Amino acid sequence: MQILDRSAPRGPAWLRLGFRPFFLAAGGFAVIAMLVWFAAYVGGQALPFAGLGAMTWHAHEMIFGYGMAVVTGFLLTAVRNWTDIPTLRGVPLLSLFLFWLLARLLLLFGGGRYLSAAASFDLLFGAVLVAAISVPIVRKRLWNNLAIVGKIVLLVVSNLVFYLGVAGTLEQGVYWGLYSGLYLLVALIFTLSRRVLPFFIERGVDEKIELYNNKWIDIASLVLFVAFWIGELVRPNGPVVAVLAGLLFVLHLVRLLGWYNPGIWNKPLLWILYLAYAAMVAGFALKSGVYLFGFSPFLALHAFAVGGIGMMTLGMMTRVALGHTGRNVFDPPPVLKLVFALLLAAGLVRVLPPLLVEAHYVVWVGLSQWLWIGAFLVYFLVYFPILTRPRIDGQDG
Repeated sequence: MQILDRSAPRGPAWLRLGFRPFFLAAGGFAVIAMLVWFAAYVGGQALPFAGLGAMTWHAHEMIFGYGMAVVTGFLLTAVRNWTDIPTLRGVPLLSLFLFWLLARLLLLFGGGRYLSAAASFDLLFGAVLVAAISVPIVRKRLWNNLAIVGKIVLLVVSNLVFYLGVAGTLEQGVYWGLYSGLYLLVALIFTLSRRVLPFFIERGVDEKIELYNNKWIDIASLVLFVAFWIGELVRPNGPVVAVLAGLLFVLHLVRLLGWYNPGIWNKPLLWILYLAYAAMVAGFALKSGVYLFGFSPFLALHAFAVGGIGMMTLGMMTRVALGHTGRNVFDPPPVLKLVFALLLAAGLVRVLPPLLVEAHYVVWVGLSQWLWIGAFLVYFLVYFPILTRPRIDGQDG
């Protein structure tokens, strides 16, 4: 007679932990959303976008579609590790995923009459996510992690502000919602990077090193970033924003150089994260240049978005997925070098040629789009079996 092992993993593998469906969806959506944006921006194709303008849809979906998918997968997984309390799995995880997916589908294919339904699913997704990560943290009294929960709450509020702006209820709502969403993702990445990047470098390079964070840089960078965010909402690209961006450039550059070790260049899962942080540092310099030298504000925006958020999230997804499926993070698939090179090229092409040569702007944008598509397509194909099959060590998760 066969004895049932109740501790054995049950249910579909792709619903056993939050990173699986959301990292998979983030990769697929990154490809589809950029193909759609290419068709709209370069090809001039008219699509419903639930009544939104094409550029507004693109900005919103990169932040609250792609970005929130990665954040959700990461935090549902991390909170389980921090608290040793199970987070959403099975049917509850599937429900959360469907809220996210329905919002994306309605915003892409639905006409204007579907906007309220899309907003409802999107905001419901955000509210459930906040509850899912807050309850374990509060139960374990890990109060130091409430700052991360607070950023997620503010992301959901920013999304609400965006929809209020679209509805005409809040005059500056679209701008406030989108830029708050962008900068909150940047802030979240800075918070998590401060925790994990020095640790990853210490463990990943082929020599014994110890890296430290400076308390005063931590405090100053936080205060200045809040002031920078508020300044951007009140008077975008003004002199105050330029000064604050310049100070943030210096602080984060000092922190980044303090983490440097030449051994990172032998480890793709390290140099992609390091260069992502460097891209966000460059974003502050470009932001100062908007006021001082007349740079296009879209250059700084895409340094943050493509170079910073794009490379950091892809680097984290590839690493987390390996570790939490029982694989060796120090022996990643060799093809990741190509994936990271394509995404790095996408960021460089989107920022440097338009900065140096304004002609052929649409060509540079289109090339960057295809490099992004190539990077995420390869990631999706390589990681699909990793994310949909059980752990190779037989454990749950």
